Amino acid sequence: MDRLQIEGGHRLDGSVQVAGAKNAALPILAASLLSDRDLVLGNLPAVTDVTAMLELLREFGVRIDGPRQGRLALHATGVVNTEATWDIVRRMRASFLVLAPLVARFGHARISRPGGCSIGTRPVDLHLEALAALGASVETAGGVIDVTAPKTGGLQGGRINLAFPSVGATHTAMMAATAARGETEIVNCAREPEIVDVAACLARMGARIEGAGTHRIRVEGPTLWRPAEHAILPDRIEAGTYLIAAALTSGQVEVTGGRLEHLGGVCEVLDAAGVTVFPSDRGLIAERHGPLRSVDMTTGPFPAFPTDLQAQFMTLMTQAEGVSTIRETVFENRFMHVPELQRLGATIEHRGSVARVRGPSPLEGASVMATDLRASMCLVLAGLVARGWTTVNRVYHIDRGYEDVEGKLRRCGARIERRTGA
Repeated sequence: MDRLQIEGGHRLDGSVQVAGAKNAALPILAASLLSDRDLVLGNLPAVTDVTAMLELLREFGVRIDGPRQGRLALHATGVVNTEATWDIVRRMRASFLVLAPLVARFGHARISRPGGCSIGTRPVDLHLEALAALGASVETAGGVIDVTAPKTGGLQGGRINLAFPSVGATHTAMMAATAARGETEIVNCAREPEIVDVAACLARMGARIEGAGTHRIRVEGPTLWRPAEHAILPDRIEAGTYLIAAALTSGQVEVTGGRLEHLGGVCEVLDAAGVTVFPSDRGLIAERHGPLRSVDMTTGPFPAFPTDLQAQFMTLMTQAEGVSTIRETVFENRFMHVPELQRLGATIEHRGSVARVRGPSPLEGASVMATDLRASMCLVLAGLVARGWTTVNRVYHIDRGYEDVEGKLRRCGARIERRTGA
């Protein structure tokens, strides 16, 4: 099993190229099932979650050319399967996103109900309610969800009112609505940049869709599909991670591809902590010249501070003067990195959805265990400033969402190596 070994105390300087956003790539790959026309994608991140989704699409009968240099072509003319078994879903929860495209195109799909995940429960009720609002019948038995569109007329446009601005449910509603007859109005939508990117790809494929990025999206169906090309937008979570890495090490890093409009809430918090982030011709530059200041922060849906950067920000606050209060409002179990940061010497009190971080804490290198994607990255960041060597185990979590993390950090001056085996 791979692990990362990091020697702390080295300032980061240089540039990092941000990969395509995993959280946009996965629903866009699922959307390829909507049409029998070719879909060509660029800026696809080389991460294991994307690899797993491509394997799933092949099992459904999609022919895939590539990827080559982050670009591939999908041909879904020969789809022969409309069922995702538990063996598929357990490997990657995002495989649930194929449900709406399969129902939209073929009128029926069976998929195993995903379980919880390490960072908290992720109920799929909102996804199923969205499909039901368009006329689909939903049956669940034995851990399997069976969804069928009306045999006469298929899905029908309607009003989908999401109880929570769920990113996944918004993706499901948009994709299903492209096949529904008439207008569909989706209310209380997620507004994340990844929603906008998926909507842009659907529009290139032929969908008539308006309002992505707001609380209200309108889709006029059914769609007359056409061949399309689309480049995945840059990953704002990866960009934010490297901005924090620069701040931790008192360095200066240009994050190529980073977009200020995607990270406004993050940059406001970093500015309050004493970190300057400003645009460059190619992206964003982060630098710090003085001591870090403690900042209180609460996670939330976009444009608030993203939950996917909470763990990385906590590492930053271990080196700030004073006490920082961090409130997690999205996932109930997203503080599993706290004990591992404490192993490195961090002073953190954690109760319920609130963690209080007292700094600055001199961190000491140790062997730590990654529990999820973002937690693993926060431990890598801690290793950059810990005294001596830090070993981060279970780095397959990192590989799910970060492309060539050790190479990118090493090119900026970090001492970091990947080791395989015992």
